[in-house]
Amino acid sequence: MSSIGKRYARAILDLASADKSEDRVGKELTELSKMWTENANLRVVFENPQITPVQRKAVLNELVAKAAFSPVTRNLLMVLVDNLRVSDIADIARVYQTIAAERGGSVKAEVTTATALPEAYYAELTRTLESVTGKKVQIERKLDPSLIAGVVTRVGDTVFDGSLKNRLGELKDELLGV
Repeated sequence: MSSIGKRYARAILDLASADKSEDRVGKELTELSKMWTENANLRVVFENPQITPVQRKAVLNELVAKAAFSPVTRNLLMVLVDNLRVSDIADIARVYQTIAAERGGSVKAEVTTATALPEAYYAELTRTLESVTGKKVQIERKLDPSLIAGVVTRVGDTVFDGSLKNRLGELKDELLGV
């Protein structure tokens, strides 16, 4: 999480909470993040220095109107345009979801495996992580064949690396005396 993402995400979550629109704003931020990632033309508009702030805001107003975004999201976008931070929308959306979940008494765990694992494994892992953290755990699954075997679990800033790739690296360091 970047400090910029944290700052904006906390502020927008506070505003959304006051407006009782946390879920709506969260969905809108996720939608904006997806738009930003998938639409090269949108990125060009906000990253090209030849396009004036007035032109950017006109594009943004059109986007907000078509998508029927909430006033909280609209105001965030205008601030991001003014501060040349629209490119940070994906990070802000990700941090927003994390902080919103934490405030709601849950935490996200990113579980990366070399191959798909059975549902029973994820159910047991969820129970274990919930007992360790004392919070409801939402698991986000990822695949990374380079791990060879094993599991890497990230809960907040804590990483539990049980991958064969990591163990082989540790063994190599041990053998080389590093």
